[in-house]
Amino acid sequence: MVRALTNALGQNRLHHAYLFTGTRGVGKTTIARIFAKSLNCETGITAEPCGTCRACTEIDSGRFVDLIELDAASNTQVDNMRELLESALYAPTSGRFKVYIIDEVHMLSKSAFNAMLKTLEEPPAHVKFILATTDPQKIPVTVLSRCLQFNLKQLPPGLILGHLQHVLEQEGIPFEHGALALLARVAAGSMRDALSLLDQAIAYSQNQVEEATVRSMLGAIDQSYLYGVLEALLAQEGKALLDIADNMQARSMDFEAALQELATLLHRVALAQTVPQAIAEDEPERARLLELAQRFTAEELQLFYQIAIHGRNDIALAPDEYAGFTMTLLRMLAFMPGGAPASAARPQAMPVATQAAVQPPAPQAVSQQQPSPAAGVQPDWTVLLGQLNVQGMARELAKHCVLRNFAEGRLTLELAPQHRHMLSNRLAQDKLQAALADYFAQSVKLVVEVGADSAATPAAVEQREQQTRQQEAVAAIKQDAFVREAQAELGAQLAEDAIKPV
Repeated sequence: MVRALTNALGQNRLHHAYLFTGTRGVGKTTIARIFAKSLNCETGITAEPCGTCRACTEIDSGRFVDLIELDAASNTQVDNMRELLESALYAPTSGRFKVYIIDEVHMLSKSAFNAMLKTLEEPPAHVKFILATTDPQKIPVTVLSRCLQFNLKQLPPGLILGHLQHVLEQEGIPFEHGALALLARVAAGSMRDALSLLDQAIAYSQNQVEEATVRSMLGAIDQSYLYGVLEALLAQEGKALLDIADNMQARSMDFEAALQELATLLHRVALAQTVPQAIAEDEPERARLLELAQRFTAEELQLFYQIAIHGRNDIALAPDEYAGFTMTLLRMLAFMPGGAPASAARPQAMPVATQAAVQPPAPQAVSQQQPSPAAGVQPDWTVLLGQLNVQGMARELAKHCVLRNFAEGRLTLELAPQHRHMLSNRLAQDKLQAALADYFAQSVKLVVEVGADSAATPAAVEQREQQTRQQEAVAAIKQDAFVREAQAELGAQLAEDAIKPV
């Protein structure tokens, strides 16, 4: 934008109407005033106004009679626009051009836009319009087509941080670099918001800007907790995750905000992994982000990011925020590629003391000898699944399949038709394929197809075994002498649904 305006001023190729668009606080009105100085500077039309002549100083102080600023949000009616346009017919009083800056122009009424349109179609040579808006979609296309449009992008955090540092150095106010980095990030591309936050931080921290104080002021989450979460996930330490959550609860931290910032951190790590140059060289946390990017897989980062944003959306449905936050972390651990460590496995439920103990036959030991696909051996899929290190949805997918073929590194499974919806979970298939490759110590191409319903799937086999065990347990209880005596003498009835095999 600066380059285009500079060239236009240098070559005296000036348009009669300009439209500056962009979010709040990115410099639309500021640039409009600088452009007005460039047009009216007494040294001539220039891209570098002197800043010392009468026109420049009066524009800076808001006293230049040929610079008219209008806030369209407060002057939406056609009468205001007609009055402004009537004054445009008269020559400038003291300047070279009459410059009209109309801020938030999208707030004008339809009739006001129509009144403006005639002047934009046949503008006087001495008039320049500079329109500014945060919402250009609301401006009629008939107006847009008569303006040169420039879109101001959000300011990068590094640029905002540098300006905040310059301001504090000029004011002689001590500061911590981390505090400015936090303010720059929270400002979300708006320099005005950043300066407002800086003023608030100076007042809040008694004329010094410290990171801990700024975090407290903003209600922001201490990044050390979030980095601790990532370290605990890498170590697959469930207890460490809960300890972090307990510490955060003790400090009354906002768990919804914590999930939001955790998603932001995961996004930055993913950027560092995929496009390292996207992390600025002066980014205070650059080294740590790049180090984490080396330790996580791309699959893990994508998975954790999705879990974090869904956890944030669902936290209002949780019994309380602590439960929602901890369940989100435990979900990350449970679905982590490779599965949770053995220490995190769920213990088997113990039977109630009053339930009968029926001992089923001991299962036959599973052979640890791995079948060789090169030899054409087709393994028992139920037995093989019992040896795979795979959990969660990947295991559920495998349980409802039968093995159709395994040769030359290609393993084909047929999925029961009533479970075809599982094919939409690509992550589950990838995890199952990785587990197979790890088990066979070679590359395995997994293909899952919808087949016919089969009684040979591990899920069907497991269901039949459970039914058999249940029938055996009920039969054993019915033959128990104490039970038969209670039925005969006390009229007791046997609640078969309460019988659980051990």
